[in-house]
Amino acid sequence: MAVHVLFKTGERPKGGTLSARLVAEVREAVFEKRLKPGDFLGTEKDIAQRANVSRMVARDALRTLAALGVVEIKVGAGGGVRIAHGNPRQFAEALAVQLDLAGITAAEILDAQRAIETLAAELAAEHATAAELAGLKRLLATAERQIDDVPAFTRACLDFHLAVAEASHNRVLAAQLRSLQHVSWPTRNPALTRTVALHILEIHHKLVALIEARDAATARRLMDEHVKMIRARRTNQSGRGAAKQGAVC
Repeated sequence: MAVHVLFKTGERPKGGTLSARLVAEVREAVFEKRLKPGDFLGTEKDIAQRANVSRMVARDALRTLAALGVVEIKVGAGGGVRIAHGNPRQFAEALAVQLDLAGITAAEILDAQRAIETLAAELAAEHATAAELAGLKRLLATAERQIDDVPAFTRACLDFHLAVAEASHNRVLAAQLRSLQHVSWPTRNPALTRTVALHILEIHHKLVALIEARDAATARRLMDEHVKMIRARRTNQSGRGAAKQGAVC
């Protein structure tokens, strides 16, 4: 049975299209909890009739809602439109693209990353499970094996930082960090020397020990110092015209 949303789309709103109005009404219903994940809105024809719009308008609105991840559309027999189940990871890359296109600087990204990662480290010390701690230790072991393979070591560091964020058990922090890392984490890392890599590993080992000891305050301070170091290196590299070449770990 379809959920009957109170559509108000019968009259063309000033300054907007009927399609945009329909999109706004569905989003508003989601935010107001009148629609929940899995709720069935009906077919395209049902929605057009209830909203008093043409099927073309309904189709355009549904395409927009699907692109935003608000609805899932199933075609064919037994098909229709349902409110989607959220997936924060799905849009991390899309947000990263928008940040990059907007010309967000390395310094801005890393200031935001500092705020996210310091809180994530604190919460990880409070909430990390035994399995998550074991996962962090496996990532450290992987990084140690790959210390002379710069791309592999860099990727292991990225995975480590994400794992700390996920151990915070705060999906917003994890999704935000994933978005920022698409922009800030280098695909190449020529400034990463073995000496720097060993220092990074030392910090990561200390961080895991603090998380395991449930020392949230010290874990936060250590991550703050670590990201400040990353920021200084990145902005220094940016000033020399190499914004994406810093040794970021």
